[in-house]
Amino acid sequence: MVLSEYTYIFAIGTFFAMLDAYNNGANDVANAWATSVSSRSISYRQAMVFGTVFELLGAITVGARTADTIKNGIIPNDAFKGNAGVQMLAFTCALAAASSWVMWCTKHSAHVSSTYSLISAVAGVGVATAGAANVQWGWNGGKGLGAIFAGLGMAPAISAGFAATIFMLIKVVVHLRKNPVPWAVFTSPFFFLIAGTICTLSIVYKGSPNLGLNKKPSWYVATVTMGVGAGLCLLAGLFFVPFIYQKVIRKDQGVKWYMFPLGPLLFRRKHVAEADHANVPNYAVVQDDDSAETRISSDAGSDSDGELKKGPHVHGDNEKALTMTEAAANQKTYQELQAEGQEKLHAKMRAKKGPFGWAMRTLHEHQLGPGQVYERKNMVIILKRIPAMVVAGLLYGVHYDIHAAQSGVAGTPEGERMKRVYAHAKKYPNEVEHTYSFVQILTACTASFAHGANDIGNSVGPWAVIYGAWSTGSAAKAKATVPVWQLAVLALVISLGLCTYGYNIMKVMGNKITYHSPSRGCSMEMGAAITVLLFSQFALPVSTSMCITGATVGVGLCNGSFKAVNWQRVGLLVFAWIMTIPIAGTLGGVLMGILLNTPHFSG
Repeated sequence: MVLSEYTYIFAIGTFFAMLDAYNNGANDVANAWATSVSSRSISYRQAMVFGTVFELLGAITVGARTADTIKNGIIPNDAFKGNAGVQMLAFTCALAAASSWVMWCTKHSAHVSSTYSLISAVAGVGVATAGAANVQWGWNGGKGLGAIFAGLGMAPAISAGFAATIFMLIKVVVHLRKNPVPWAVFTSPFFFLIAGTICTLSIVYKGSPNLGLNKKPSWYVATVTMGVGAGLCLLAGLFFVPFIYQKVIRKDQGVKWYMFPLGPLLFRRKHVAEADHANVPNYAVVQDDDSAETRISSDAGSDSDGELKKGPHVHGDNEKALTMTEAAANQKTYQELQAEGQEKLHAKMRAKKGPFGWAMRTLHEHQLGPGQVYERKNMVIILKRIPAMVVAGLLYGVHYDIHAAQSGVAGTPEGERMKRVYAHAKKYPNEVEHTYSFVQILTACTASFAHGANDIGNSVGPWAVIYGAWSTGSAAKAKATVPVWQLAVLALVISLGLCTYGYNIMKVMGNKITYHSPSRGCSMEMGAAITVLLFSQFALPVSTSMCITGATVGVGLCNGSFKAVNWQRVGLLVFAWIMTIPIAGTLGGVLMGILLNTPHFSG
């Protein structure tokens, strides 16, 4: 039986479930790939492809097939008293509150956990529905709000410790050597062993509840994980080491990526004339670019003739006042510098070919004129702008220059702050960093797979409950089956969020906390993965996003100075985490309370 009178609630709940999944991709998944993109191990477009593929694989193949309707034990299952309408309304309000808060935070580049947002919103809905006394405020076997608060503090600190340990291992074994390149090449199988083992454990314990691998005996799990790690180590020794040796030690400009299957035969490759440098990318965070933001402040205060603009005439002999007046007149405001940087970025976009370039040019050339919107001229302009706005909205993230945005606008407080932070981080040879870029891609893909398999439940759980109550006519039971099509739909929406809006979080979670590089980035990702595994063994809720943030700070401190970390940005992130719980909870509770007690009339 379908509750046709509640179809509108189902439609609204579906919309907010999609919005929550979109925010999940734009926030959590983008955060998982931020270190790889920031380290230049992979481009944003490549991250979109790999992220989409592995999110779908994780969600569809080994994703959770049940949804816990009481959401980790926070709302008692009997609070709904078998009323399907109340249950649908409750989870719709929770999704609306959580998705609205995360969307606002993502818009302002504030990184928060969509998981914590949803759980907090459900708690608020539980207070409005069943009363504060019936909400699980304590530990509740690691599923209550007490465990959530504990994870909020412990997870980032523990993740920082693990990530720092891994990076210090790389630093001692490789970076501190007089000639680090050979050490990076010939020790790489060992780090593939570590990464492969951690990634396999992530899939076993964090990403594959449907396969039941975590229920196997300890010896079985150890054999599988160590076997995969050892196998990856062997493959790296046979195929990766010869390939990277030829590329970064012999500096063979002719070796291509598709030659790695030749394996040891590459050692016998005919010697070519040694180049001055290896054919590897430049992994520096700030790179020279004549049209980049780094040149914005160089023209500040100059007119077309290159002369300083003169401030207002000041009478008297007060030299200090005159100097201050001229400085104020010559210095551009923060908003002006940001606007210039945005305009230079948009100028690059308008010069591009294809649909996106057309859309950006159309929006630039067809601005609304004077008068009201309903003026005939403005109405015609709006009709021209609408298709361009749709195209630009879908493709803007693909063409966004994340690296330029991360380094800050030169001349602004943010730009100067990041310049000081980068100055305290030692830069390692590109040949060394290139070796670890492959390890980092492996860890990022595994993180995306585990996210799709495990965290998909955070978005699909409430939607499955709403759909089940609507389609059956009764309140869903403690375990409601989740159809595969729902997993696939929300996994695609998550990927859409990563592709179209993920840049807003990446530009903050990348190099605006500390200096990134592939060796640092893979340490961050492995440290975060270990922490998530540790917490999952004790059934404690933990946010992958918070773990990667803690790992980023831990690796940043390995530079040997507190000044190598942007503590202002870290403080803002921690503040956003803390405020998520009361704000999302209050939004959900107030919305549920208003709708639940709205006067209505029966026919």
